Amino acid sequence: MPAIKYKPTSPARRHMSVPSFEEVTKSTPEKSLLAKKKKHSGRNSYGRITVRHKGGGNKQKYRIIDFKREDGKKTVIGVEYDPNRTAYIALLQDENGKKSYEVASVGVTDGVVISSGADSDIKPGNTLPLANIPVGTFINNIELYPGKGGQLVRSAGVQAQLMAKEGDMAQVRLPSGEVRYIRIGCRATIGQISNVEHDTVKIGKAGRRRHMGVRPTVRGSVMNPCDHPHGGGEGKSPIGRPGPVTPWGKPALGYKTRDKKARTDKFIVKRRNDR
Repeated sequence: MPAIKYKPTSPARRHMSVPSFEEVTKSTPEKSLLAKKKKHSGRNSYGRITVRHKGGGNKQKYRIIDFKREDGKKTVIGVEYDPNRTAYIALLQDENGKKSYEVASVGVTDGVVISSGADSDIKPGNTLPLANIPVGTFINNIELYPGKGGQLVRSAGVQAQLMAKEGDMAQVRLPSGEVRYIRIGCRATIGQISNVEHDTVKIGKAGRRRHMGVRPTVRGSVMNPCDHPHGGGEGKSPIGRPGPVTPWGKPALGYKTRDKKARTDKFIVKRRNDR
């Protein structure tokens, strides 16, 4: 179902929308799986801003997520909203009563039994090594190093596809369009990440973005020359350069920052922007 829209009772309400939360079945988090989350407002240990446009926002607790997904069967006892990520999370309980959180896949809801291990069935929420997953299957929460835990494809509504297997490597097409080699010993979860409607939500007003901890972004062209290379001039002036740049003078559009000698280049079969 698409995001929910309200009656336009104010200029902000006219354009904003909220998720339907249809998949969410539990409203309060599990206290034993919460951790403190301190805000740093984008500042480093010296107190200097190293990441701009961060600060404020509602107080949050971090949910401890099990990305390693130990072998065995677990029952889903709730699907929750997580303020720290766009996807929903599933609260699981094993046969011994131990509880854990995992990133929820589409179709995972209360009472569903999900398993992890090489002999698991190919159904949404189950976790298997790439060696045991059929070619063409859609997957998420993929490991880059065996046993380290899922690192790739964890955002709301995304999914990757297992394209081929060659020896001890598998070709996986990521949501960006990039195709890369991943070792077949790495594990992945079957299906698509939950909260598919996330990208249809419209914020609607500036205050809602402040609640998320995002501070205002100011255009460089309205700054002074001492603050930004685009600043200065009489009235509304052009930037005065061949192309836009960052506050530190680096090209802002299309400039590749990846190391040209990156050791992982050998694993990339097709880049995301290749035609």
